[in-house]
Amino acid sequence: MAETATAQSVSLAAASADALEVENLDVVYEVRGRDRQVLSGLSFRIGRGEAYGLVGESGCGKSTAALAAVRYLPRNGRVSAGKIRVDGRDLLTMGPADLRALRAKSVSMVYQDPGRALNPSIKVGEQLAEVFEFAGLRRKESLDRSVAMLERVRIVDPRRVMERYPHQLSGGMQQRVSIAMALATNPALLILDEPTTGLDVTVEAEVLDLVEQLRGEFRTSILFISHNLAVVSRVCERVGVLYAGKLVEEGPTQAVFNDPRHPYSVGLLRCLPRRGRRKDHGRLDTIPGFLPLPGSHVTGCIFAERCGLADDHCRQVEPALADLGGRATRCHYPDRAPALPRVLASDAPVAKPQANAKPILAIRDLSKTFESGGHKVAALRDVNLDLRPGETLGLVGESGSGKTTLARLILGLTAPDKGGSIMLDGAMLPAALVGRSSRQVKQLQIVFQNPDSALNRSHTVRGLIGRAITKLAGIKGGDVMARLLELTRVVRLADRYLNAKPRQLSGGLKQRVAIARAFAGDPRVVVCDEPTSALDVSVQAAILNLLADLQAMQGVSYVFISHDLGVVRYLSDRIAVLYLGRLMQVGTAEQVFAGPYHPYTEALLSAIPTLDGRQPERIRLTGEIPSAINPPKGCVFHTRCPHKIGAICESQEPPLTEIAGGDFVRCHIPVAELPRAQVAG
Repeated sequence: MAETATAQSVSLAAASADALEVENLDVVYEVRGRDRQVLSGLSFRIGRGEAYGLVGESGCGKSTAALAAVRYLPRNGRVSAGKIRVDGRDLLTMGPADLRALRAKSVSMVYQDPGRALNPSIKVGEQLAEVFEFAGLRRKESLDRSVAMLERVRIVDPRRVMERYPHQLSGGMQQRVSIAMALATNPALLILDEPTTGLDVTVEAEVLDLVEQLRGEFRTSILFISHNLAVVSRVCERVGVLYAGKLVEEGPTQAVFNDPRHPYSVGLLRCLPRRGRRKDHGRLDTIPGFLPLPGSHVTGCIFAERCGLADDHCRQVEPALADLGGRATRCHYPDRAPALPRVLASDAPVAKPQANAKPILAIRDLSKTFESGGHKVAALRDVNLDLRPGETLGLVGESGSGKTTLARLILGLTAPDKGGSIMLDGAMLPAALVGRSSRQVKQLQIVFQNPDSALNRSHTVRGLIGRAITKLAGIKGGDVMARLLELTRVVRLADRYLNAKPRQLSGGLKQRVAIARAFAGDPRVVVCDEPTSALDVSVQAAILNLLADLQAMQGVSYVFISHDLGVVRYLSDRIAVLYLGRLMQVGTAEQVFAGPYHPYTEALLSAIPTLDGRQPERIRLTGEIPSAINPPKGCVFHTRCPHKIGAICESQEPPLTEIAGGDFVRCHIPVAELPRAQVAG
């Protein structure tokens, strides 16, 4: 009886305890024999069924906090002080068996890089089924549950995906598999570390719906780490702002985002391209300077060196985390924080696309069909687009819509089907890269999503850019260094980084190296494939400003691919919307965002999360994304269209019809009846 009573008291204590309590946590990493502190005095809690967001720049300690919460720090990391409690149990005193049981049943984590979370040598289905088998289910039921879980995270043809290895999936699909594995055990605490970085806006919305549904059904608590502040605003009731390992502001999410009381929070929010802002309205705000290095000894406020409000008192006296009544901030002057001086260039030059000029890039009747398992896959069909000098064309659409395939065709990395053509300055481009002249190659360049995979780790910055100068610009000898310094200064890369290797640079600095390399040969067209998706908001703002500046200075044209429609709106002059390889809408940025919309465009825009919490009603698409192997007859969007008007949609493919000067929509619905501005833009 005594044992039963004890067990009941422990169970009741766990039920009443917070899902996660972090108290005065210090974490250090040993680097070259020295302890470097990365978290200092961090305290926060997450209640039962609560979602708590943790935001801040890369390197501020967000992921370290998440890893510490499951005691999964790397070998050179350790908790030097503080406490971590999960369900009221002290994580730091648990033995190996208890810790394994906790990770298996009570706590799940979704990492930012799904490629490192999935075993490359085991099929996806085996990895997912293993989670259910560990929970005690039989083989057949585990496989059935795995299929159902993949369907819940919006994976098309889940049984086929079950038979694939992780490397055979796109990054977005890998992330959805990781999320499915994490949700499979209905955990009490779910830690999400940048879980939607690689997902398009509609899948992101569906995944966030799934997370919210799980919270409602099982009172699952969420620790949500993201650089997407709008996503945090949608998911989390409370938010903590982390800077250089210290919590600088905390409180209800809407209070912090709508009325920030720390200069760093103010700076982060100003970096976002909000309220329909575009490049011709001026450059985005940025936060000057850099994070202090881990282990640095800073006297006074840790943000003082980057703060436009700092005075001698700030530089000499460290502020405490002060209670402001339901929220807290680590600032001596919280009432002055909203008045932080802006750091932007509103009078910066703006590229003016030459509307009546001949296209620098003309794409005509471009199609691409792949062979997959004996089936033909129509990745692109009859695409016609023009790109003017100094213009940015934004490409948007869900994963699998054909954006990257179009980029590869433009660059000559993939050959199109017969009958299509790409012309550069009025001259036909050979289909394959090997057939193009050196002049044509240097005039078409690319900036990839992930600079880590694009930059050779064994070369220095000097070598990476210098080689591009020699190969693309044909410059040799002593002139190489002069051109290299010119490029690095244009992209605002300090001379001290010339001898550094990519692994020694932050994500933003690596992307600057990639941009400098792309511009080495004075290109006419640069394809930007998700160039800011993995960057935090302050670095993203700096890169977007840089791209706008380079365009204004050199008249370069961009093909800009991104899932972030706010970023697309800021940088793009015109936008093309792709779905299953077809152009569904093409028009100016203002027209596409104001309407009338193609129903698919309406669904994309309605899924954009907002910072102010006033999320418009989302247009939920019915059914799944059809397979490109067997696309629907008639309009390819009719199986998911919320405005389908009848049999004509199922039997006839609509033409791309001009609805205004230079704006086109592919839809059977009359223009006057197309949906208009009722979504967040």
